[in-house]
Amino acid sequence: MDIKKTFGARIRELRKKNWWSQEEFASKCKLHRTYIGIVERWEKNLSLENIEKMAKILWVEIKDLF
Repeated sequence: MDIKKTFGARIRELRKKNWWSQEEFASKCKLHRTYIGIVERWEKNLSLENIEKMAKILWVEIKDLF
């Protein structure tokens, strides 16, 4: 499985586990809603800074996103 696909699927899984919409999650991460959609659809590489932001908001370690 492609790493972007693995990461995007994991972000979607954890976001839904918290009952957050893409918009709510994006707001908490201080990112744009469309960016979260792009990540979840595996369309873009992410910066390490944004990966760290998402991990913090989801209360997981970065390694748990992969």
